[in-house]
Amino acid sequence: MEDRQIKLIWDFRGESAQNTAKHHKIHLEEYVLSQNLTLNITGNTDLNNMHSIAYLVVSESEMIVVRDALKPHRGEVYTPID
Repeated sequence: MEDRQIKLIWDFRGESAQNTAKHHKIHLEEYVLSQNLTLNITGNTDLNNMHSIAYLVVSESEMIVVRDALKPHRGEVYTPID
């Protein structure tokens, strides 16, 4: 059975939320490469002008290690959009 994909999410709020989320995504990309993670899915999304997120999608088998290292604010099961 294939691992589920888990989306780890960091929330940023306030006037600088958009820029902070964009910047955080860069660090997530660097982490994926340095740790040789199975998946390479990162991103940032503006939910509104005062709330943005950065996210990293990991395989469920890698989730605990990544969660403990990077301390995301929350997570959810990731469903890719085809």
